[in-house]
Formats: sequence, C-alpha cells, structure tokens
Amino acid sequence: MDRKNRRLAHRAPAIAVLAATAVLGAMSPPADAAGRAAGTGPAAASPHGPRVPLRVATYNIHAGAGQDNVFDLERTAAAIRDLDADVIGLQEVDVHWGARSDYTDEARELAGRLHMRVFFAPIYDLPADTADGPRRQYGVAVLSRFPVRDAQNHEITRLSTQTPDPVPAPAPGFAEVTVKARGTLVHVYATHLDYRADPSVRRAQADDMLAVLAEDRGPKILLGDFNAEPDAPELARLWGPLRDSAPDGGKTYPAVGPVKRIDVVAVSPDVTVARTHESATAASDHRPVVADLLLRRHRR
Repeated sequence: MDRKNRRLAHRAPAIAVLAATAVLGAMSPPADAAGRAAGTGPAAASPHGPRVPLRVATYNIHAGAGQDNVFDLERTAAAIRDLDADVIGLQEVDVHWGARSDYTDEARELAGRLHMRVFFAPIYDLPADTADGPRRQYGVAVLSRFPVRDAQNHEITRLSTQTPDPVPAPAPGFAEVTVKARGTLVHVYATHLDYRADPSVRRAQADDMLAVLAEDRGPKILLGDFNAEPDAPELARLWGPLRDSAPDGGKTYPAVGPVKRIDVVAVSPDVTVARTHESATAASDHRPVVADLLLRRHRR
C-alpha cells in the first residue's frame, strides 16, 4: 500500500476517536492559558505583526508509572496539569493494555481529568486477554485545549517488540493533529522513536516523518521521545525542515538524575520559540519538556 493510501486508511478511526472525546474539551482554559491564546502580553508582539502564543509539551508518561515504577494515573495527571500546556504529546500510553496499568484507557482517563480533547494513535492493537474484553492497545496520544480539525495515525518504519525476530516494517503510531488555536491552524505531531542501539531504524523513522511533514503546509510542531540525543547522526536530516526548540536544554532521562536529553520539541522555521524548560517531576521515568511558542497568525 502506498503512503497516500496508508494515510487515508488511518484517517477514519482518528475522526471517530475525536468525535467521541470532543465533549471533554468544552470547558474554558484557565485564565493564564486564555491570556496566552488571546495573544496578550509582550511575547505576542512581533515586527511581522501579532503572533499567536501556544504552549506545547512532550511527555513520555511510562504507562502511568513514576520513576518508582508505581502506577498512579492521578499523579501523572497532576504532573501534566502543572505544565499548563495547550497541547501535549504523550508517549507510552496504555489503553486496556494490561495489569501494569490496571487495564485503564489512559488516553480517555487523562483527557477527562484534564478537561482536554484527546487523540490516541496506537502503535500496537492486539486482541483482548479475555473473550469479552476490549482490545489491548499501546501508543502515543495528543491532548489539546483547542479544537482539533483533523487527526491521523500515520505509519513509519518500526521494529516490533511484540513478535519474535522482527524486521523493520511500516507500522502506525505517528500521530498528527491539526489544531485551531485562536483561528490559526497548526500541525502537531507526536512520535516515539526506536530505543535500540542500532540507529538504522531511527534513521528510517526520521525520513518517514519528514515525508509526512512535507505534505502539510503552515506551522509544524514535532513532540517526541526520540530515544537519541538531537545531535545523533541518524536524526541529522530533521534539522533544516525543523529546528530543536531547546538546543541548550537540560537532560530529560531518567527523571531523577537525568543524563540524556532525548525528549524534544522541534518546530518548523516559521515558529518562534519564546522559552523552554524541563519539569523536574518524577511522575514518570522521563521529564516533560515545555515550549512557549509564537505562531504567525494564519487562517484557512
């Protein structure tokens, strides 16, 4: 199946998930978030005209377990709430996956607790453990305070962790949502790249992601656990079409005493980065990264 047809194949489930969860986003954002979204304050000023502020974050939630390996989804929700982000890309999200997360639908649970819209993009979609149970899924998700106009679960190259002797092959789990922030449309992508020492799969994943991004116009934001430092050779092709929002940012993994910066917010050249920071929470084994961005006002 060519990539265009694969894209269409994953579009219908995406819209269905959003329709089922849109009610979760009906509440108004907090006052400070509303102020950012309205474009108030000095950060919104630009010689090119007014900019649209958007706070984004990326967070590998470790299936709801902290650095202590204790499952506590309320602790995860509290850590995300403290980021005060408008859009968050999540990795390692369980949906009825197994005992480690009490078979919880973490995507919907977090959206409900945080009063946000959600799109879940499974990497794995497996039969239930019992005859009458829901399917077991694991993947990435995007939470949004703002309306989501479209969502897709794209395929990129993957090396499965669920089959013996896997070989690299296209598989889903590269999420894209088109968010409308105060009339400005922005493409937001959530990704989780391969963790193994061999960089060849990550190199293929970088190429695959760039091919998806090339089909979209307007501002673009890539949120992810790259499982490699941004200056790793296999990621080199990303930089040009995108740029690292925090080239001097702090380490993100592990959460306690981090030694590597593998959690990244990357943006297209037309997006201005106002500031970034990491949150020193131990609600996962990764630290989240937050970026305050300014978008050129663009309506479609």
